Amino acid sequence: MEGKTVLPIREKAKKEKKDNKPKSREPKANATPKKEKAANVPAPPTDPNSMFKEGFLAAVHQERAELPVFTRFPPEPNGYLHIGHSKAIAINFGFARFHGGQCYLRYDDTNPEAEEKKYFVAIQEMIQWLGFEPFDITYSSDHFDELYELAEKLIQADKAYVCHCTDSEVKLQRGGENHGPRFACPHRNRPVEESLSEFRAMRDGKYKPKEAFLRMKQNLEDGNPQMWDLTAYRILDAAHHRTGDKWRVYPTYDFTHCLCDSFEKISHSLCTTEFILSRTSYEWLCDALEIFKPMQREYGRLKMTGTVLSKRKIIKLISEKVVRDWDDPRLYTLVALRRRGVPPGAILSFVNEVGVTTAVTNIQIVRFETSIRRYLEQTVPRLMLILDPIPIIIEDLPDDYLEEIEVPFGPKNQDMGSHVVPFTKTVYIDRSDFREVDSKDYFRLAPGKSVGLLKVPFPIRATTFTKDPETGLVTEIRATYERPEEGVSFKKPKTYIQWIALSASHNSPIQAEVRVFNPLFKSENPDAVEGGFMNDVNPSSQEIYPNAIIETGLEEIRKRAPWPEEAGEKDAGKGPGWQTVRFQGMRIAYFAMDKDSEGGKVVLNRIVSLKEDASKGG
Repeated sequence: MEGKTVLPIREKAKKEKKDNKPKSREPKANATPKKEKAANVPAPPTDPNSMFKEGFLAAVHQERAELPVFTRFPPEPNGYLHIGHSKAIAINFGFARFHGGQCYLRYDDTNPEAEEKKYFVAIQEMIQWLGFEPFDITYSSDHFDELYELAEKLIQADKAYVCHCTDSEVKLQRGGENHGPRFACPHRNRPVEESLSEFRAMRDGKYKPKEAFLRMKQNLEDGNPQMWDLTAYRILDAAHHRTGDKWRVYPTYDFTHCLCDSFEKISHSLCTTEFILSRTSYEWLCDALEIFKPMQREYGRLKMTGTVLSKRKIIKLISEKVVRDWDDPRLYTLVALRRRGVPPGAILSFVNEVGVTTAVTNIQIVRFETSIRRYLEQTVPRLMLILDPIPIIIEDLPDDYLEEIEVPFGPKNQDMGSHVVPFTKTVYIDRSDFREVDSKDYFRLAPGKSVGLLKVPFPIRATTFTKDPETGLVTEIRATYERPEEGVSFKKPKTYIQWIALSASHNSPIQAEVRVFNPLFKSENPDAVEGGFMNDVNPSSQEIYPNAIIETGLEEIRKRAPWPEEAGEKDAGKGPGWQTVRFQGMRIAYFAMDKDSEGGKVVLNRIVSLKEDASKGG
């Protein structure tokens, strides 16, 4: 299921509209070195700070406009971040930066049963990849001692009590499934000293998990479920990655979150709207303990249709070998998008483009890819890439013929510079650019028909071809070079196609494996498919072209990476990864090098197509 090796099915060729009048030259001894290029910085996009200048986030700042601004990004270290988290990162770090403040990275590590070191590392890497540096990296566990002391203080103020009810009993106290009347836990009014003694007994190992837990004494008459005596502490038989076996009782999110915000003097606690009811309990607890009270405000989540983002479902895809791992480019985890080649600046641009309101934003994959495509068009160079090459022998050129052709990296951006490629007696074209039988509506190469080769001075005309008798595939084309006699003009061909010459002295062509990624699922809502999301997996989600070739300009592109030099990829000294080698394969798609390129092998991932595939819908 990881992919199939196929003969290429080319995206519809885009007709060249620019003047293809070629330029050829011999190398000059005193030519200006091509190393000194302009930085790979994208053209100015839509104002990247617009979401902070107006609308929801501007109004949030006005509610509490005093300085300093402190925010926090508080992920649970129990999984890899996905595209939805990119919005939370951009909002929390971006809001603080825009207003001259700082943002903490705080790991909400209060559940030792689900936390792993690899998640801590990956979370920090993704934040830095998106171009942000935390003011400080903290952990909820930094405050376990202080949180415990505040829990005892809450008990002593008669605002918390130890409960021994079962889960089903607690559910009934809160109205049950039929939303009946609510009533108090029988332990709610036990003496303060008794609750304090029982809480310490929980800490000291007297009880097993679920035999006792600390609940806040809130307001059962309130219509908000977040005020129905929430759990503050529970017992867990698990060692903590930082505190070891010191604790048997661990604070819940509802108890920990607002208190850690208060300890760190967070001015604006920005979270998603699923926590809007929690704002009441958040403020209640700060007031009950008479501590600094941050301002919580909620924005709508970013969701992506046509994929799955939950940890459980991605683990299922990995275990069933549908995808390689969490960074498989068909997934929408941030590590997967990075490996696929999506630039971090493109993700930030996308979040800014979508905007921030209190409404949940459901985005189709095609809209996301449209935004990425628009960003790449302005920021990456172009190279000639051939997925399924066929050799052409130009019979009327000498065996040692060599002409060096200058080709621009960015036809629309001269600052990207240019490079030289060899033109020789043997060139390769893509199989899709040749037909055995010509037709009036076909403008590429066919027997007896001429076609232009991009930037080559004159066209070529196909004369004959050879086929493999077993497969029926064309294995070689013979052609002539239509160089006119001196002083005679030639008829410009209707179409120019990409090509790559065979030249040992130039190490041309460069062999490559190309991976073309299609949607992992067939529908917009995989979970709604009968039998579950696994029944919606697209069997053609990956196509592999093992014998692709690319022109020698790739070597300069690799030396000049990252493309573009933006967000967390600005500092080349940090050793940008393979995925920063990005380019447009002319008439095909946008590509990036994959980490499997280690050891001299070139592996390319398709980032997005050149234009939206109509078969994807939307």
